[in-house]
Amino acid sequence: MELDLILGLVTGIIFGILLQRSETIRYDRQLGALRLLDFTILKFMLSTIIVAMIGTYFLRDLGVVKLSIKPTILGGVIPGGILFGIGWGLLGYCPGTSLGALGEGRFDALWGILGMVAGAALYAEAYPYMEQTLLTWGNLGKITVPEVIGINHWIVITVFLLGVLLFFQWSEKKGL
Repeated sequence: MELDLILGLVTGIIFGILLQRSETIRYDRQLGALRLLDFTILKFMLSTIIVAMIGTYFLRDLGVVKLSIKPTILGGVIPGGILFGIGWGLLGYCPGTSLGALGEGRFDALWGILGMVAGAALYAEAYPYMEQTLLTWGNLGKITVPEVIGINHWIVITVFLLGVLLFFQWSEKKGL
């Protein structure tokens, strides 16, 4: 277990360095992303998703890891996404970038971090009620995109990768 914690810490530090070096924790980049004028954050996120998809499924195919799929429950995902978007729009930081911004000494991000802690506490208190109501609506089960469309995961990954590369090319040409 200690090795897992150490690896998690090292991974987190590397991710934080990449966030800082890619300038995704800058307030102006966050606002540019929200206004669809700067795709730096979107490119960073898509790059991370591609690397994670390839690495995860490669390790799964080797039998090194087993996927732990959580159920897709629209009653939780949709309101959660809306709250996430509102918080990002109001604060100008998402959860990960607010921690990075605080690490750089931008104390305005502290409000978002306090909001996350308060929101987590509120969620924990409301969970027993929501478990019987909101978190039962639109339960699609434990699904993945390859399973839903019924094709091999490497085909999905390849198509997604090609789409991302075309998006990168287009956005660079447009200066976004």
